[in-house]
Amino acid sequence: MRLSRRAARFSLAVLVPAAVLVAVGMALLWPRGGYHTDTGGGDLRAFGKVRAVQHAACPAGVDDPAAAATGRPADCGTVEVEVTDGVGRGRVVTTDVPAGPGAVTVQTGDRVVLIVTGEPAGPVQYQIIDHQRGTQLWVLGACFAAAVIAFGRWRGLTALAGLAVTFGILLYFIVPAILAGRPPLLVAVIGAAAIMLTVLYLTHGFNTATSIAVLGTLASLCLTGLLSQAATAAASLNGVASEESSFLTLMYHQVDMRGLLLAGILIGSLGVLDDIAVTQSFTVAELSAANHTLGFAQLYRAASRIGRAHIASVVNTIVLAYAGASLPLLLLLAAGSEPVGEVLTSQLLAQEIVRSVVGTIGLIAAVPITTALAAFTARHRPAPATPAASDPTPAARPRRTDRRGHPPAAAVPPRGQWDWQADDR
Repeated sequence: MRLSRRAARFSLAVLVPAAVLVAVGMALLWPRGGYHTDTGGGDLRAFGKVRAVQHAACPAGVDDPAAAATGRPADCGTVEVEVTDGVGRGRVVTTDVPAGPGAVTVQTGDRVVLIVTGEPAGPVQYQIIDHQRGTQLWVLGACFAAAVIAFGRWRGLTALAGLAVTFGILLYFIVPAILAGRPPLLVAVIGAAAIMLTVLYLTHGFNTATSIAVLGTLASLCLTGLLSQAATAAASLNGVASEESSFLTLMYHQVDMRGLLLAGILIGSLGVLDDIAVTQSFTVAELSAANHTLGFAQLYRAASRIGRAHIASVVNTIVLAYAGASLPLLLLLAAGSEPVGEVLTSQLLAQEIVRSVVGTIGLIAAVPITTALAAFTARHRPAPATPAASDPTPAARPRRTDRRGHPPAAAVPPRGQWDWQADDR
């Protein structure tokens, strides 16, 4: 996309102060003193490999509610596990077959995680609680990276680098800052802006289309933050609706739970916001490059038609994403006896409704904002001037004739052949 000097100055006047504010905000909100960590009540863990599994029926009077719910008999067998790392490394220990709701199913050769319990001076007991999945997840991640690089090549490699930056900012700035008692909404805005400024330029390069996408995402992100704050206040949501949020409130009194809800809405919307903004910005760039004579209104209308089609599919995507993440909750609510009105207005479900609605409104606003900015900054060339129309009838040339006044033989068409040239004239 070609950029006029006025548009370039406008972009720099917005992006440079935004980058400076983000850097200063991260410096001020950075959790230098650390934060309180929960170190009490933690059990020691060990890792092992299952050597043998011996199933046995439970004696009379011993019942497993989880097994009875599935129609299977209770299993009171034992499992031999070789401890490969942790407490008792190198030993072969015997533990009960995992039982209870959500218990793992083990077979010979499985690599498992064990909890080590017991008094310091007494016997040590082991209990299987989970499978080891490190190798499988690393293989899956390697396949993901290979697929991205194979298709995207250099652009795919930069996308993976952007993903690493996103995880770094989330794990080393946003989460520790919130746990340290910083305002969650402000931390989310600064962190989301840092992710956007870094990832978009790293993935799409330093060009005009990327700068316009950054501006559109920034504007839509601010609008989403204002809407989410107004919606949560109007719906009287305090952010404490699940077991995790309740436990977090008890353990970390300094965390503002309502601000944490707002931060979650912003961070959840950022990924789709920059997708919409990048699509609209690069669409206008391609349209302008294909036809330099298109004006602001023509570029805006053409790109907006693409944006409307994109939004129509993204709206369904967001709702399905939230529904998939909350599917166990939906099952519990559907199996309950409360009226539908009470279920929809409960804080747990109302929180998800506000999250979906506010995020969608922010996405819809990103289309006209980014499209207008991209169409405004595109340099338009006027249509080439058409040459002055000349007289379509050329001046008649004198015909060459022979001495007798007849045209030469070459100028006389053969008999029976139509003089198309004369007819065209």
